[in-house]
Amino acid sequence: MAGTSAQEATVDLPLPERTPIPSGDHTVWADVSPLLDAACKDLQDGMLIHGDNFNLFAAMSALEIMDPKMDSGMICKYYSVDEAIENGAAPVPISFDKTIDVQCTIDIMDHLLACEATWHKGHSLAQTVFSCIYLLRPDRTSSHPLLHSYCRVIRATCKTVISVVSDARTHEEEDLFIMTYGLPLNGDGDEKCLSMLKAVEETISRQLRACKAPSSKTRVLEDLMPLQNNVEFEEGYCKALLCRLRFRKHFYHVLTSMRRPQGRGLELARKHIASCISELKCILNSSEFLRSSTLVTHEGSIEDKTTASGRQPIGFDASLNCRLSAPTPPRAIKILSWKKAVEYFMKLLQDLDVICSYPLDPSLESVLHFVVEFQKSQPDLVARAHLQRLLVQDGKLYGRDPVFAVITRAAALRDNTRNHDIQKKESIVQLGQLEMAFRKEFGEKANISNDENVGMKLFQHILVWVEEQTYWIAFRFLILGFELELYSESEYCMVYWYIYVVLIKLAEKTNLKTVVSNGSGKRRGKKKRDSVKDVARDYQIPPSVLFLQCQICLAEGLTMMLAALRNDCMMAQNPSPFNTEHERFIQHFELLQKACIPDHVSFPLFMESTTHARLSNLVMYDYFKDAQRITKEVKSSFSSDPEKLAELRRLEQVAEHNSIALNVISRAGALDPSLKVSFEFNHHPCFATAVVKRC
Repeated sequence: MAGTSAQEATVDLPLPERTPIPSGDHTVWADVSPLLDAACKDLQDGMLIHGDNFNLFAAMSALEIMDPKMDSGMICKYYSVDEAIENGAAPVPISFDKTIDVQCTIDIMDHLLACEATWHKGHSLAQTVFSCIYLLRPDRTSSHPLLHSYCRVIRATCKTVISVVSDARTHEEEDLFIMTYGLPLNGDGDEKCLSMLKAVEETISRQLRACKAPSSKTRVLEDLMPLQNNVEFEEGYCKALLCRLRFRKHFYHVLTSMRRPQGRGLELARKHIASCISELKCILNSSEFLRSSTLVTHEGSIEDKTTASGRQPIGFDASLNCRLSAPTPPRAIKILSWKKAVEYFMKLLQDLDVICSYPLDPSLESVLHFVVEFQKSQPDLVARAHLQRLLVQDGKLYGRDPVFAVITRAAALRDNTRNHDIQKKESIVQLGQLEMAFRKEFGEKANISNDENVGMKLFQHILVWVEEQTYWIAFRFLILGFELELYSESEYCMVYWYIYVVLIKLAEKTNLKTVVSNGSGKRRGKKKRDSVKDVARDYQIPPSVLFLQCQICLAEGLTMMLAALRNDCMMAQNPSPFNTEHERFIQHFELLQKACIPDHVSFPLFMESTTHARLSNLVMYDYFKDAQRITKEVKSSFSSDPEKLAELRRLEQVAEHNSIALNVISRAGALDPSLKVSFEFNHHPCFATAVVKRC
């Protein structure tokens, strides 16, 4: 279906004479120009001409004729690769002048790096890396060893990255990243890309040594032709090429080493990562030489250029593949600048180095902690895919430890239970439905008093562990909304309330797991009655539960403060014109509600819990002071854990500042209209701090 804006439709252009298309046996052609002309007079900007069956899905795929961003036929310079080649868009050799040929080759390398980084950021492979015409016709570059070897390693790298991301399934269903559109990723001989690259690298290395030699004897002995014609620039061009070739070599080694099973290639990968970073620094340093060695005047800022020299690269046309991009209008893609691309690869290599340095701890708690800490650096898709592939191989942790063994360790079960037949049950195999399966199959038998039933004990242990992990994931899900800025200030109250009820359940399950684990350990060799008395007498609240209680106090305090400010009309309420508060509650928490996490939590319960909150009540019971007290008590328990101590200090700061703000607000009360309260995240990324100002 085609649509056009009124402004475009009313442009009066002379139409060329057309030969009428003959009608068929069952068709008759009619001139619709008068109809379109009449429709254009009534159309407003943004309106579409459409049929009765037109719907939202069709609107998303509709084409706006003559719009370069949507009409793929508008911006094509060439309509085929062969046409582009015939018109000299990608010559081989690039130039018969050797100096120009080397300059242009380096520009192609730099622009390909920028295209590759842009592809990694989520754009189409066809319109980024494979906008290079040299890559679309692999055999044409065989007479140019330098360009030929570089193009081969680029194709091999793209193929490896696609394989990793596809295997890890870290991409979205609609993600264009792994779509290859029939592009020539499997060139003949690409499996030998490193040997070809190495041969070219050795040749240029000899040329570099020769140009550094004090006399021409070395060049004569080695029978070497210079890289290009300008003796003054020979060393600079050799160095610029070598660091680019070596980066590609080491980066390909990084990818292949990290794919080795069970993490066996991680140590080797780290060595190649260090080499990659070193070569990237050399690439950055080469930019000054490359800009000074050309006489071309640069227009605009060099920061926006896709090459180190600032020149426009030869052999690229993104419009050639725009029809391959997807069954929707082609995207307008802005290729990252060369400097931004280098920065991206620096960040990617640092993230990969963090993954490679992980000691492959078999403890699930350590794994989850590592994943949480790793995501704080905001890794991109390629790094996340490598981490996912390292963690889960052949359905096992690191490809070594069966899932059941990992769970039994995490649930603090004895070693002799790991070979129990329980692991063969479907509810264990299908961990995604574990909790519901437990409740359905064994809920009615929960009152059975039979200490000898090992299978039942195992189920109970694992059920407690699964519930604890479920609420931990729910908590992570909720606070992720703050990191992604998904919540508006008017929604903080409901978010903190939901965090509060989830943390209550998490603390309950964490405490229960500790009791069950300690109880089973102390019960050996004692009668049941005596063991229960011992556990009751010796039990102290674990530091992990006290840590959660501190967060509970903050979440409850923020919930009640926000509710009281709303109820006492001290915070401006900006109702959304698009949805109600109830609808926003559903939008944010629908996934948790469907999974009954926690049970019996609803919007009416939220309203009931917050409707009667008043500032006068909050002063009598200060949740923030409770949080401060708990942080002071529990700090000594985490003296050997710097990350936990840092988090406790952040929580303590939030509690202290909010307690002060609460006192200030309470003293002024609702009678002072000049008092304005806002919330900022200047002490903690997820727990807000109240800021009180007079306007």
